[in-house]
Amino acid sequence: MASVPSLASTLQQQLADALTAALPDAGTADPLLRRSDRADFQANGILALAKKLKGNPRELAGQVTAALPAGELIKDIEVSGPGFLNITLTDKAIVETLAARAADPEGRLGVPVDAAAGTTVIDYAQPNVAKEMHVGHLRSAVIGDAMVKILEFTGEDVVRRHHIGDWGTQFGMLIQYLIEHPGALKHEGDAADGEAAMSTLNRVYKESRVLFDSDEEFKARSRDRVVALQAGDPETLELWQGFVDESKIYFYSVFDKLDMEVRDPDIVGESGYNDMLEETCRILEETGVAVRSEGALCVFFDDVKGPDGNKVPLIVKKTNGGYGYAATDLSAIRNRVQDLKADTLLYVVDARQSLHFKMVFETARRAGWLGDGVKAVQLAFGTVLGKDGKPFKTREGETVRLEDLLDEAVERATAVVREKAEKVGLSEEEIVENGRYVGVGAVKYADLSTSAVRDYKFDLDQMVSLNGDTSVYLQYAYARIRSILRKAGEAVPAAHPELALAPAERALGLHLDQFGEVLSEVASGYEPHKLAAYLYQLASHLTTFYDQCQVLSPDNAPEVVENRLFLVELTARTLHQGMALLGIRTPERL
Repeated sequence: MASVPSLASTLQQQLADALTAALPDAGTADPLLRRSDRADFQANGILALAKKLKGNPRELAGQVTAALPAGELIKDIEVSGPGFLNITLTDKAIVETLAARAADPEGRLGVPVDAAAGTTVIDYAQPNVAKEMHVGHLRSAVIGDAMVKILEFTGEDVVRRHHIGDWGTQFGMLIQYLIEHPGALKHEGDAADGEAAMSTLNRVYKESRVLFDSDEEFKARSRDRVVALQAGDPETLELWQGFVDESKIYFYSVFDKLDMEVRDPDIVGESGYNDMLEETCRILEETGVAVRSEGALCVFFDDVKGPDGNKVPLIVKKTNGGYGYAATDLSAIRNRVQDLKADTLLYVVDARQSLHFKMVFETARRAGWLGDGVKAVQLAFGTVLGKDGKPFKTREGETVRLEDLLDEAVERATAVVREKAEKVGLSEEEIVENGRYVGVGAVKYADLSTSAVRDYKFDLDQMVSLNGDTSVYLQYAYARIRSILRKAGEAVPAAHPELALAPAERALGLHLDQFGEVLSEVASGYEPHKLAAYLYQLASHLTTFYDQCQVLSPDNAPEVVENRLFLVELTARTLHQGMALLGIRTPERL
């Protein structure tokens, strides 16, 4: 494995060794290294050590400086203020480290694979059978897909799970409606057309919901039908399977528009745990984790109370014998830990469900299904808002269909691409393809560049802008580099460690070297927005580099041209890899 230590980690180790050598009484000490605007790095750890050892921090800083090894890493080190170390690295060290990244035979840019990584089951992209996907499904799909890619890249064994809503009260309602209105599912067009079938199913859902809410007798029959479904009644199951099969065709068409791979074996919906539900309930009751309350099987918590001060339970089994969502979620935990051998359960779920998952996780811990070696994490996300700062709706007040949203994004992006097409020489086929990549990328990046737990405003005009923190800006930066490399003629990218670097070259090089460290932080904290921020900063450094350092100027010596081509090519590879991990394409020409 050709992993390349970052400059920061190499410097960190040298400083830690120097601290130990100069101050043996201090034990293991952290130099508290960070990037600095006064030098390349600043080490602040000596202040705390001086206080601990009751010494003079500037004198201690001098001892540490003297203990640092002579070598080719550090160009200059200055003791500043009350004992800070301002450290500047050599240009040679920067270029040699980047050259090692570029030469990685596995194409990973020197990013290591975590040998201690385990197995993560990630639950994301959870649409509901017989219901159209809307803007509310966007974040789970986009954030989850990015985390799958990032975790796999850093070495985790990832098991994907799409916990689709294919069970519960609404199916009793739908199936009962079909039995009483046998022609309701007829629709115009090809039955194999997922969108047409989905439109019909959505109509049936709305009609049955109106009846369910207004007719108590129909509501009672629907609830009995749920019990029949859970008991495996053949007629009920056959109608239910029809809903599932037609819905999957629709799901796949939407995920294809999102440029996401969803595989059939990864779809294990609520129904996939039916055979475990009764055993889950029995274990919970026998162990005393759950108790009977007013005929229902419930789990209570001291810190979960309603407005009246009474404890609010997690209902595992309802009074009528039907199972609550908790029974399914707890059975899924048993399966994922015991059968799939997961070390981590990651749920990419709306923040509004945080209380439910807090209660489910605590119940699983009490039952022993979440042991010390397993962690369960909800990667909670906020709401997609309109430009007015309110939940995103159509002008008619309806929830925005996800397909409509994606189609509009692609349409807007294609118009932007078409404006530049003649100058770049794009064919109509390339305009259409790039329009799709830019439009879908814009939607994904707007989501992923925001901290997941925060709400964000959906503004297509801003998303497809060439200026600012957008995916189009990053895609354009990549395409611009590819254009330079095509124009380079016989000049080839080649690292020249012997050359002095201009300030913009140094800044770009030091930022490139941080890629692996950023990915490690993103993977461990489940924070894809930090990768998006890194890539935007990289493109910004590239813009400054273009302004200050011409690449193909005839005034440049050949080795300067080669070194600058090397820097921009490595930047392109880093942008391409980083964007791919976010699920965003980088067109060669834009």
